Amino acid sequence: MAPQEGAAAGKGQPEAGAGSPRLFTWEEVALRNGQGRPAAARWLVIDRKVYDVSRFHKKHPGGSRVISGCAGQDATDAFTAFHLDKTLVRKYMKSLLIGELAPHEPSFEHSKNKLLVEDFRELRSTVEKLGLLKPNHLFFFLLFLHILLLEAAGWFVLWYFGISVNTFLISIVLLTLAQCQTNWLEHDLGHLSVFSSPKWNHIVHEFVMCHLKLGRQKKKYMPYNHQHQYFSFTLPPVVVLIFQAYSLYYIFKQKLWREIAWIVAYFVRFFVSFVPFFGVTGALGYLLLIKITDSIIFIWISQSSHIPMLIDYDKNLDWFSTQLQSTCNVHQSLFNDWLTGHLNFQIEHHLFPTMPRHNYWKVTPLVKSMCAKHGIEYQSKTLFTGFADILRSLKVYGEIWFKAYHQEQEACTLSRE
Repeated sequence: MAPQEGAAAGKGQPEAGAGSPRLFTWEEVALRNGQGRPAAARWLVIDRKVYDVSRFHKKHPGGSRVISGCAGQDATDAFTAFHLDKTLVRKYMKSLLIGELAPHEPSFEHSKNKLLVEDFRELRSTVEKLGLLKPNHLFFFLLFLHILLLEAAGWFVLWYFGISVNTFLISIVLLTLAQCQTNWLEHDLGHLSVFSSPKWNHIVHEFVMCHLKLGRQKKKYMPYNHQHQYFSFTLPPVVVLIFQAYSLYYIFKQKLWREIAWIVAYFVRFFVSFVPFFGVTGALGYLLLIKITDSIIFIWISQSSHIPMLIDYDKNLDWFSTQLQSTCNVHQSLFNDWLTGHLNFQIEHHLFPTMPRHNYWKVTPLVKSMCAKHGIEYQSKTLFTGFADILRSLKVYGEIWFKAYHQEQEACTLSRE
């Protein structure tokens, strides 16, 4: 549907004069959510401006799902949260602009808590004024340096002390920790929180991902009621290794030559370092073992703040409430901060996804204060409680899926009879 058709749908809407922006109501915007009629229409609102992303969503640099999730809604807070250089982005948005909200319409949907939305936007303004979105380059340089030192130590133990069970295990631990810390650095770069320039974040992210790191459909039947048992040590390696294999396939298929060069350099560096100790086959097995242990730690840490939380369809809540419902924290400590790459501050990370991790602890009191003011629970738990909650949640969800499957099968059997 063309923008003109959407504007004409409004009842009692005054005719716009020549050169005047078209005016829309929230009801009209809400209909263009990518799900109703017309099915392909996706509109969203940013700072009262109405944009048609029906075609653009497939080209969106952050992915179609991210922007489509805001279709039919006010996307102001999401837009502000995810974009560093808003002036540059707005230049590309001009071709998507189709009008603005009518003067009598509020700046966000009628269903949202006006005070809560305004308080969060004030909090965001305070964060910017305090400079909490600016990265400390020395912090990230030292972080990168300590990753290199962990890798060097993993090699040095084998070279200096020789190969034994103890040195082998120590080396595995050191290199696994190096890979875990690389995961978190890669995550920082992916969220554009290391450099002020998005370009430099992308360039260094490419190096970390390809050189240092390498690169909703329900099955008819799976033993979902036992998923909390096989998740622990079998599922993480399968998921992560399949993902990495697909990443390699995609990189070579798309002929991304710089990424290919970094990957080749990674393998050359690894084999030069460890083939003298283990031989070619042994070095491959050594690499596989590191990837497996790394994947287990990565999945456990990354999911402790997500799997146990509320999982539901989009209810178009305000940005603050949505993030507080969908994630939780792990208690702050020097060890937890280091081991999790500061993702123990998952609430603050979700609220301010481009904030450098070294500033999470500074914004935490402000977030807690806002939660207290509006009666919203700020969930924080111990690291081991977070791990235990993963298993408890998987057990509950697994039993629900398992029962649903068998009820479906029984219904099908009765219908055939």
